[in-house]
Amino acid sequence: MCGRFAFFSSHEAMLRVFDLPPQTPVVAPRWNIAPTQSVAAVRADASGLRRLSMLHWGLLPSWARERRLAARLFNARAETVAVKPAFRSAWKQRRCLVLADGYYEWQSTGGGKRPWFIRRADREPFGLAGLWETWVEAPGATPLESCTILTTAAPAPLARIHERVPVVIPTTAFASWLAPQAADLASLAALLVAPPPDSLVAYRVGRAVNNARHDGPELVESIANVNAD
Repeated sequence: MCGRFAFFSSHEAMLRVFDLPPQTPVVAPRWNIAPTQSVAAVRADASGLRRLSMLHWGLLPSWARERRLAARLFNARAETVAVKPAFRSAWKQRRCLVLADGYYEWQSTGGGKRPWFIRRADREPFGLAGLWETWVEAPGATPLESCTILTTAAPAPLARIHERVPVVIPTTAFASWLAPQAADLASLAALLVAPPPDSLVAYRVGRAVNNARHDGPELVESIANVNAD
């Protein structure tokens, strides 16, 4: 699963990697993003122009009766996203990229759960496969735009930490993933795989990340460097 991640790249790197217009607002760096918080995401309009949006992390389908449902839908399994009622409509026409520099995962051990940080080996930001929806609580109320992050089975090197990983969309597939009216959903489904193991690095970090109220660059420091756990 993906229950905590970080996005702290520079504004210039964000514009470059995600091909966003120069007037795109600056996103404040965050090192401990948790479900039900706002996340930075890229969407495309009908003309293909990419826009940055802040979305509620935890999907609320348009038919949801209560907002609290979102707390359970912050992840979607890639294997069933096309058929699950909560996700299948968004899968067809409302896909997005959730901006990240890395994500956290907890490894179960005899001494408790150990947090790890997983990021790209080249330290570039990346786009997590996301779906988005618009929900209105009552007539006249302000719409809530929300999202979920897709996950899949972890490759062998990462499976020792956790059995699931978030789906990372290759930069070469950004345009097709973001297209509101995809001509070929089968080709998009082929993207829902784990990233190549050699493209990622994983290292242990301190337990301060366990508390979602903690935030700061020290959270992504390897405990081998800071000598703390």
